[in-house]
Amino acid sequence: MTRVGAGRISSAPVDPVTATVTIGRPREEVFDYLADIANLPEFSDHYMDHFRLTRVDSVGEGAGARFHLDAPLARFSWGDLTYVELNRPHRIVAIGRGGKFNRNKTTTIWTLDRSSGGGTELEMMTEVEPALPTDRFMESVTGYRRWMKRNVRKSLRRLQSILEEDYDRGERATVAGL
Repeated sequence: MTRVGAGRISSAPVDPVTATVTIGRPREEVFDYLADIANLPEFSDHYMDHFRLTRVDSVGEGAGARFHLDAPLARFSWGDLTYVELNRPHRIVAIGRGGKFNRNKTTTIWTLDRSSGGGTELEMMTEVEPALPTDRFMESVTGYRRWMKRNVRKSLRRLQSILEEDYDRGERATVAGL
């Protein structure tokens, strides 16, 4: 479906990729870990690399990062992410851009609920809004959505092992050049 607005044609968002994991740690602890954007590469470095913070303070609203996605057949694989809403201990919303000329909007939402036994049910949803029909076409041709779903699931399993067992940690992000 195509929308026309302000003289520009754009595509509707692609179906979001969603994954869920149950972590045997209190919700507040999981939230505090995720609220520090510098922790993201610790469990996502298998598909995101060259992760650099956009400011020195990596916690809270406004914290952001730029990174490279190691996606197959991706010619324009740089993206960014900025925390725009943190509702402790329930939800974190990050908005970003990626693709050619950073024209594709991205939204990532982490939702944290209590699970039985005092743990945390964590759901991660990420969606891309291609700016042009050609961007949508390239995502379908390269299998981007399937690739992203597989990597998001793996990152949540790694997050679970980091928080429950302090195992499988990658490196934390730093400010570029530091």
